[in-house]
Amino acid sequence: MGTQKTKIQGFISEPIEVAFLTPPNYSKKPSCPHQFTHRGEVYRIIECTTEWQDFTRRGRMARNMQAQHAQTASKHGSWGVGRFYFDVKTEDGRLFRLYYDRSPKDAFDRSGEWTLLAELAADDD
Repeated sequence: MGTQKTKIQGFISEPIEVAFLTPPNYSKKPSCPHQFTHRGEVYRIIECTTEWQDFTRRGRMARNMQAQHAQTASKHGSWGVGRFYFDVKTEDGRLFRLYYDRSPKDAFDRSGEWTLLAELAADDD
């Protein structure tokens, strides 16, 4: 993975479906997908340029942890908290930022959700 600078070209923030060549060992700690589908169009990923995690607790989850555990959770995450971000390049040369949100939708659907956050533009600086 490179350190190419990117800037947001346009926000999308819509759910996507993803596919993996090899499924992740842990469903709540995914690797970069092989492809994603947005509005019926399939985008094959040829490169993951950057990836990172954000274990910030949001909403009610920000208020329900004892202070002595908050620092560890901010580094490693805790159940249902955190996002895994991926900046990717597709086979048609477009750049996108997508993320996996580990938070469950409800008690009956405990899986997280993939979101196409934005299309990126390479920074020529």
